Amino acid sequence: MTATASEKIVIPVSGMTCAACQGHVQRSLSQLPGVEDATVNLMMGNATIAYDPAATGPDALVETIRSTGYGAELPVPNRSAFEEQAARDEATSAEFSDLRRKAIISGIIGAVAMVISMPAMGGMNRGVSAWILLVLSLGVMSWAGRHFYVRAWSAFLHHSASMDTLVAVGTGAAFVYSVIATVTPGFFLRGGVAPDVYFEAVIIIIALILTGNAFEARAKRQTSTALRKLAQLQPKTARIARDNAEVDVAIEDVKASDIVVVRPGERIPVDGEIVSGSSALDESMLTGESLPVKKETGDRVIGGTINGTGAFRYRATTLGADSVLAQIVKVMRDAQGSRAPIQALADRVSAVFVPVVMSLAVTTFVTWFLVVHATGGMAGAASVRAFAVAVAVLIIACPCAMGLAVPTAVMVATGRGAELGVLIKGGEALQRAGDITTVVLDKTGTITEGKPTITDLVPAAGTPHAVDDMLALVAAVEGSSEHPLADAVVRYAKAKGVVVHAAAQFESLTGRGVTAVVDERVVLVGNERLMAERHVEVAPMRAEADRLSAEAKTAMYVAVDGQLAGVFAVADPVRASSRDAVARLHAMGLRVVMLTGDNQRTADAIAKAAGVHHVVAGVLPEGKVAELRRLQAEGRVVAMVGDGINDGPALVAADVGIAIGTGTDVAVEAADIALMRGDLQGVAQAIELSRRTMRTMKQNLFWAFIYNVIGIPIAAGVLYPAFGLLLSPVLASAAMAFSSVSVVSNSLRLRHVRIA
Repeated sequence: MTATASEKIVIPVSGMTCAACQGHVQRSLSQLPGVEDATVNLMMGNATIAYDPAATGPDALVETIRSTGYGAELPVPNRSAFEEQAARDEATSAEFSDLRRKAIISGIIGAVAMVISMPAMGGMNRGVSAWILLVLSLGVMSWAGRHFYVRAWSAFLHHSASMDTLVAVGTGAAFVYSVIATVTPGFFLRGGVAPDVYFEAVIIIIALILTGNAFEARAKRQTSTALRKLAQLQPKTARIARDNAEVDVAIEDVKASDIVVVRPGERIPVDGEIVSGSSALDESMLTGESLPVKKETGDRVIGGTINGTGAFRYRATTLGADSVLAQIVKVMRDAQGSRAPIQALADRVSAVFVPVVMSLAVTTFVTWFLVVHATGGMAGAASVRAFAVAVAVLIIACPCAMGLAVPTAVMVATGRGAELGVLIKGGEALQRAGDITTVVLDKTGTITEGKPTITDLVPAAGTPHAVDDMLALVAAVEGSSEHPLADAVVRYAKAKGVVVHAAAQFESLTGRGVTAVVDERVVLVGNERLMAERHVEVAPMRAEADRLSAEAKTAMYVAVDGQLAGVFAVADPVRASSRDAVARLHAMGLRVVMLTGDNQRTADAIAKAAGVHHVVAGVLPEGKVAELRRLQAEGRVVAMVGDGINDGPALVAADVGIAIGTGTDVAVEAADIALMRGDLQGVAQAIELSRRTMRTMKQNLFWAFIYNVIGIPIAAGVLYPAFGLLLSPVLASAAMAFSSVSVVSNSLRLRHVRIA
């Protein structure tokens, strides 16, 4: 029997307001047959579900979510990242508008109710006023607050509880008490208690909670400002050269190989390659680099960047979901929807929080009733006082802040990272980056520019091969190689006008060099290890090779038909920013190690130029992984920084893999973090951003926990014996709303954090 491959779906979920809400939906999905994994994200408002299509389907998943009392719709198929972000923005705006409208209207009705209740408190028209207040509160509860009661009931049916449960029980109890006092006031009068009602409190509580939710919805929308800005970078139209004319077409109608015309100051509509003209482009929104980047024929341009003063034409290449901008938006959306490990703490507390609060409310009621009754109070008076205090406990204890503490910080931090040109691929990577103690750097393309060039070409004494002849042989062999050094050799030969013949029987020998047959001659190009394997004596040229290596050049031997023909050197200059970046990492208390397959002399020279104190040279790709394992075995948290191609295994093996990009290669699968510009400053920025984000997360969790640790006892009356202080249910609802808004506002500070 063949096992069915699991499928994954992301379903938008609306109406969640707290960690308990999130947990309620997640547990319901996890219990559905066929669901292998379910992760619900409060901030993103979605559920990511892996399921067995043979056991369940998308419709069943949507119905399960709806049964918990929250909204859910099937995702629109084949929608781009831009369209998904636009839809989310529209949904969050609609949510905010709806909450704001209900909060304003409820607040106005609450103010009217307070005015009406005043004569009732003075004993005038008590019966008529109470009935009017009953109608007003019933209207607010059934319209503005209806979702609280629907979701609370749904949670009860699923043997769960959430913030809606606390609000529904608290306001519901106050409403029922007030209805009894209105319908049968004699019952209270016989017990010696005035039949006071709490209708206006019910209305005000709902209005305040809705106000807090509205502010929360607005603040949550602000957390995705950076993502929204990115999604809005793509122009709506493009100017295409067709049939000897220039026409404006919708961006969706641009086809691969279309020639796009760009004028000064315009935004680049799609990715492509310049075919004529030149200019300087502002790529700061994608790479964080403020200086314009010069572009000429053959260079790649990225959709969403801004053209300078030049004009050019380019051929459209990657479109739609494959474009760089679409990849960035998708990676950021996935990152913002992920969960940081520290979130588990809030989840564990939230899972038991509401039942504990319900128990505390019951305990509070019983305690107050017994204390008031024992001190000479009548049973009716004791019940009223105990009831008001218990309702305050229910209302003030909201798990919203705990649910928002971590995901809001993740969303804002990943957005801020993108503005800096640092693409962090999830909450887990964001958290781990702050724990890094050792940064391991690849050499080529990481510390260096990655654009080597030939600097020396020295034939061996007595060799029959002239310089140009040796260059032609080397270029023929290297023409089949994918190594960056090979490209330097081929470019140099073309620049010199040397005729390069075809090579046969090419073989790449990892970590040693290459070999091929050129014009019936066996040519070896590589290091001393390769020459030793093939019994080629390099002693006559070793001194020359050592001299070149000491000058931070990579020296390679050349042998023809088993005889040493000479040595040539390729230099890859150290990036101008590398030394400052390494110094910054050292200043942050991090150990920096350079890892390279190059020889020790060359490695030491480059490390000295970059300010790196620890060097491991002569390692093959598998040796890099072994070195990382050794560092991890010492208890170090290791980040590997490489180009994301040759360093794939090492990027995966590291605790945090950081891929150096160029602004175009942003979706490096092996890396946890991608740097969208080609220098090391982004490594320090990523670590610093992680540290600040973790500090914010811990602050958020602290205040979310301490709010309840302090607020619940005060609401329960712990200060009453000493200070005569009690918290009314209305003040409790205001405090609850403030707690959530304060946590989100603290996270929003990360939007403006200065990281040079």
